[in-house]
Amino acid sequence: MAHAHPAPASDKYYVPHSSPWPLFGSIALFTLMAGAALTLDGSSIGSSVLGLGFLLIFSLLFFWFRTVVGENQAGMYNLAVDRSFRMGMSWFIFSEVMFFAAFFGALFYARQFALPWLSGEGAKHMTNVLLWNHFEGGWPTNGPAALGPKGEGSTFETIPALGVPLLNTILLLSSGVTITIAHHALRAGHRGVLKLFLALTFILGFVFVYFQATEYHHAYTELGLTLGTGIYGSTFFMLTGFHGLHVTIGAIMLLVIWLRTMSGHFTPERHFAFEGVAWYWHFVDVVWLGLYLFVYWL
Repeated sequence: MAHAHPAPASDKYYVPHSSPWPLFGSIALFTLMAGAALTLDGSSIGSSVLGLGFLLIFSLLFFWFRTVVGENQAGMYNLAVDRSFRMGMSWFIFSEVMFFAAFFGALFYARQFALPWLSGEGAKHMTNVLLWNHFEGGWPTNGPAALGPKGEGSTFETIPALGVPLLNTILLLSSGVTITIAHHALRAGHRGVLKLFLALTFILGFVFVYFQATEYHHAYTELGLTLGTGIYGSTFFMLTGFHGLHVTIGAIMLLVIWLRTMSGHFTPERHFAFEGVAWYWHFVDVVWLGLYLFVYWL
C-alpha cells in the first residue's frame, strides 16, 4: 500500500496495490465459522477456536479500516470511489435483509405449517397419529420431541413483551432519532451537536446490548428458555441473538465514527463513512421492530 498513488481526477478510479486483508479475512471467517460449528457440536476446543475467530475478525476490521481511512485522508478517493462505496454498502445491507428474512421465514414456516401438521391438523394428520399422538399444537412450543413418557411436555416461560423488550425498543428508536440529528448537524456544519448526538447513539446501542444480555441470563437461569428449547427457543435466540450481534457491531462502528469526528474527519460534502454506518443503524432499528412484533408479541 505504500506505493499507491493518489487519483484526484474525477474520471479516475483509485485501485490499490496488492493487499493481504482479503486473504486474512477469508482465514478469519473460516476460523470463526469452524469455531461456531465445533462449539455447537460440543467439542472441547470449540470455544477456543471461536474466540480465535473473533480475535482475527476484530484484527481484520481494525487494520483494514485503518488502511482505508488513511487512504481517504490522503485524498486518494474521489467521487467515483465514493459511488462505489455507496453501491457496496447498499448491496451489503440487502444481503443482511435476506439473512434475516431466512430466519423470519423459518419462524413463519414453523408456526403456520410444521406445528399444525404435527398437531394433526389438515392433510398431514397422520404425522400426529403415527408419531406424536399426544402432541397438541400451541405457540410457543417446545416441540413434540420434548414429550415425556406420559405425554407431558417440559415447561418453560417466555419473556414478557412489556418488560426489557419494550425498554430496548424505546432505546433503539431513540438511537434512530439521535443519529438522524447527528447527520443533519454534520451536513449543517454544527460539529458540537454532531459529536454530542453521535455519542448518545452509540451509548444507547451499548445499553441495548447490556439489557439483552441480562434478558438472556434471566431466560437461561430462571425461565428454562434456552437455545435447545425446541423450535421456539431456537428461533428466538437465533433471531434476537444475531440481531444483538448486529447491534454490537453497529455500536462499535458508531464509536469509531465518533472518534474520527473528534479527530476532525468528515465534511458536510464528503462523509460517506458516517452515512454508511447510519444506513446500517437504521436497518438494525427496522429489524428490531419486526422482531418485537413477531417474536415477543404474536
